[in-house]
Amino acid sequence: MLTFSEITAAAERLRGVAHRTPILTSRAVNAMFGCEVLMKAENLQRMGAFKFRGGYNAIAALSAAQRAAGVVAFSSGNHAQAVALSAQLLGCKAVIVMPQDAPKLKIDATKGYGAEVVLYDRYTQDRAAIAQQIQTERGGTLIPPYDYLPVMAGQGTCGLEIALDAGRVDSVIICTSGGGLLSGCAIAIKQLLPQCEIFGAEPEAGNDMQQSLRIGEIQTIAVPDTICDGLQTQAVGFEPFKVIKQHVKDILTAKDETVIAMMRLVFERMKMVVEPSGAAALAALYENRERFQGQRVAITFSGGNIDFARFAKLLNS
Repeated sequence: MLTFSEITAAAERLRGVAHRTPILTSRAVNAMFGCEVLMKAENLQRMGAFKFRGGYNAIAALSAAQRAAGVVAFSSGNHAQAVALSAQLLGCKAVIVMPQDAPKLKIDATKGYGAEVVLYDRYTQDRAAIAQQIQTERGGTLIPPYDYLPVMAGQGTCGLEIALDAGRVDSVIICTSGGGLLSGCAIAIKQLLPQCEIFGAEPEAGNDMQQSLRIGEIQTIAVPDTICDGLQTQAVGFEPFKVIKQHVKDILTAKDETVIAMMRLVFERMKMVVEPSGAAALAALYENRERFQGQRVAITFSGGNIDFARFAKLLNS
């Protein structure tokens, strides 16, 4: 299982490379929610999402010979950009498998960082199998988006910063799809704030992790029909789930309409842009706000990668 020492080692690799993103507050949000909300702004991270932490740590942990052989990854967008940028910074080539319906902004950004992009149909093709075939044919190291200890350790540095920077925290709610961020943060936060309760947040239409945690076994679902394109994973990863079962209290869900409402709230009240997936934790807190009355609650804005046209369309819907 992932260890706290692996997270602190990742923090050293990321020192001076990743941004130590701020924890933001809003009196208007606090009044609306009935609790003190501490918002970890990973939408201000390099390449616009927390994924940079895991992507960079995973590639930086490779040997020089491994980096020379290149890396392969698969992602709906943010992990793709994270691996592409990290590979560029560390001087290695990258091939990224992305769904053909991924936001154009994310595909273009991944190419812009110098990666080769291979597109697939997320509804009929297996992205992991495509990536594995590319690795077999070309060599290199496969960097999965969440079910991979170096990626989980890198994502855990977000939780480490929450624990070090936020002071007393009663609960933390973390956006989750495959579980890399949630599991990494859970290890770090429980090490430093053992009394804090950890929750995940996912779309109501794609509650595979909620089902998995409540049943105690990994459940697989169809590709979720949700605006949260970064949270359309069909099943939690094996390694993250080991941590989640041990340290996570529950998985909360939110409707897409609430996600849009929270995107609008953050934009209007805080002058911040978050993508749908990035607003999921705040949306889940809002839908479950009675449960957290009077608490100090930290949440993650996991990303801000959304183009203007889609952002405006969602906020006007």
